[in-house]
Amino acid sequence: MSEPTEYQVIRHRGRPAYVLVPYRDFERIRPLLAAARASRNIPQEVVERHVLDGVPLVRAWREHLGLSQEELAARAGMRPSVLARIERPSSRPRRTTLARLARAMGLRPEQLALPR
Repeated sequence: MSEPTEYQVIRHRGRPAYVLVPYRDFERIRPLLAAARASRNIPQEVVERHVLDGVPLVRAWREHLGLSQEELAARAGMRPSVLARIERPSSRPRRTTLARLARAMGLRPEQLALPR
């Protein structure tokens, strides 16, 4: 099967309604779309993982957005081992590190810095 090289716009009544994209491109932009939907809030799933399960907020967001540690580390310009340390429950990352991770996930820094 040949892979499409351009996006296909599907119109309804003369106006763009949908865009057909290759699955690989969709997987790449899915976390950004999810982050955009959650740009002002923290989804219930993320809160529950953090509060009820004790999962660090960075990890809860990363998992919610469907990113691996390797993907997020690459986006943030850090080694996966550094991200793994940040995702430990005992970790207390600096604000600059949280801002860097927030940018890499398409979030606002406040969404990663809940009061402890």
